[in-house]
Amino acid sequence: MNRYFREISVTAALLLVLLALAVFAPAFYQPQPLLSLLTREAPTLVVACGMALVIISRQIDISVGSQFSVCSVCAGLLAARGWPLGLVLPVAIASGAMLGALNGFLVAVLRLPSIVVTLATMVTLRQGLNLVRQGEFVNLPDGVQWFGLSQLAGQWTLVSASLVLMIGFALGMRHLAAGRYVYAVGTNAEAARLSGISPQLVTFLVFVIVGALAGLAAVMNIVQSPQVQPLAGAGLELKVIAAVVVGGIAISGGRGNLWGAFAGLLLLACVSPALTHLRIEAYWEKAIQGAIILLAVVADGFRARRQGGQSA
Repeated sequence: MNRYFREISVTAALLLVLLALAVFAPAFYQPQPLLSLLTREAPTLVVACGMALVIISRQIDISVGSQFSVCSVCAGLLAARGWPLGLVLPVAIASGAMLGALNGFLVAVLRLPSIVVTLATMVTLRQGLNLVRQGEFVNLPDGVQWFGLSQLAGQWTLVSASLVLMIGFALGMRHLAAGRYVYAVGTNAEAARLSGISPQLVTFLVFVIVGALAGLAAVMNIVQSPQVQPLAGAGLELKVIAAVVVGGIAISGGRGNLWGAFAGLLLLACVSPALTHLRIEAYWEKAIQGAIILLAVVADGFRARRQGGQSA
C-alpha cells in the first residue's frame, strides 16, 4: 500500500476533481467536448511515456517541447510538399530520435549534466525555429487532417493509439529486461554497472526514445489542425514533467510507473477546463502545474528523508 501511495493519491485527487466538475460544471461531461479533450492530450501522453523513462533513469529532458515543435514543422513542410503521411511519420520519428541522440550523446558519453544540456538544446532549437520560420504557420493540404478520415474517426484513432502505446510501455517496463535496466540505472548506476548493465547505453537510449516519441507526437499534433504552429510545443515540457512526477515517478529516479503518470496527466488535463467552467483566469493553469511539480518534489524529499532515517 505504501509503495503505491502516490499513485493512489493522484487517482483519488483525479476522482475528486471529476466529482467537482460533475457538480459545478456538468457540461464538462458532454461526449464531444470530452473526446476533444482526450484527443488534445493524446500527443502529451505519448511524450510522457518517454519522459517517464528519462526521469526513472535519473535524468531530465526539458527540450522535449522544442523537439516537438521542430518535428511538427518538419512534418508539416513534408506534408505540404505532397508527402503521404505514411512517409511523413517515420521521418518525423527519425528526426526526433536524432535530436534525442544529440542529448543522449552529450549526457551519456560526455557526462554533462542533463539539466544543462537539455536547457541549452531547448533554447537553441526554439530560437533556431523562430529564426527560420519567423512565426509563419505551415498550411497543410487536404487529406492530412484526421488522417483523411472523419473527425470522429480521427479523434478515436489518436486516443486509441496513445493508450495502446502507453499500455505497451507500462507492461514493457514491468516485464521486460530492458525496463528493469532503466530502473536499475536510476536506482544505483554503479551497482547496475557491476551487474553487467551499461548505464551509458541505457541513458543514451532513453533520450533517443523520448525524442522519437516527440516526433510521433508531432505527427499526432499536425493532423488535428489545417495549420502547423511553429511554437506548438511551448510549455509541453512543463506539463509532461508535471504529469509524470505527480503520478508517482520519483524525480530522484528509480521509482514509479506509467499508470500513475497517466492518472497525473488526466488530473492536469482537467485543470484547464475546470478553470474555464469555474470562470477562473486561464493563466492560473501554468501556476497550478508549477505548484504541482513543487509539491511532488517536496513529497519525494520527505519520503526519501524518512526512509533514510528508518534505514539508519
